[in-house]
Amino acid sequence: MDVAVSVAREAAALALSSRPSAIRDVDTKTSKTDVVTAADVAVEQLVRSRLEELRPGEPVFGEETGGAMAEPGQVCWVIDPIDGTVNYLYGLPWYAVSLAAQIDGISVAAAVLEPETGREWTAIRGEGSWRDGVSLRVSDATRLDMALISTGFGYRAERRERQAAAVARLLPKVRDIRRPGSASLDLCSVAAGWVDGYVEHGLSRWDWAGGALIAEEAGAEVHLSTGPDALGPDLTFCATPGIADQLSVAIKEAGLTEEMP
Repeated sequence: MDVAVSVAREAAALALSSRPSAIRDVDTKTSKTDVVTAADVAVEQLVRSRLEELRPGEPVFGEETGGAMAEPGQVCWVIDPIDGTVNYLYGLPWYAVSLAAQIDGISVAAAVLEPETGREWTAIRGEGSWRDGVSLRVSDATRLDMALISTGFGYRAERRERQAAAVARLLPKVRDIRRPGSASLDLCSVAAGWVDGYVEHGLSRWDWAGGALIAEEAGAEVHLSTGPDALGPDLTFCATPGIADQLSVAIKEAGLTEEMP
């Protein structure tokens, strides 16, 4: 975790200082709405360079330049250089640098840093999670109809249409829905009790590697699309235990556990 925090601090500083120039150099990936800036690439390059110095020989898997996964039992670093690039592009503060160490696909240490606020979210498997050094705990919500749920939408119009229709069916069953635009920070928000649950289709490993560990160590019930207990194809689920069962039933009834190609 110490390495993750140290490297993520440098990365967050670069992301923040680079924004005025980086947003003038924008490309797209899977669709015209899936953007990548020069800062995304530069931040990932910085993280890779620092990890090579501090943890030589350990593989790195990142959003922008990929990379090979580790051998069994080997540490692999998973990077999202700027999680919430659209927010970053528009000047919204809800974006983060996410860095996690995984062994056999399971996160064991993580740091999620917010460049605009300076907040630092951290976790060590089996030891807890923290925001700026203060221990985190999920909310004590027990009623789904009084629960605040966050979500996100895909970049392709067809997927967004299906997701939006399913979320519309979920909305009457909860207090309200939030869509901040950064998966790692959505997961951290569950850890802090700022929201009571979070569901989203289409996340990649770099989206959840840091935030999911932080939420889990704060007491959240987490189901990843890559795990044997996945609740649906390509679905990430995170909730405080008091509403987890109710929310899992509600999202199934709403169609959120179905495949969203």
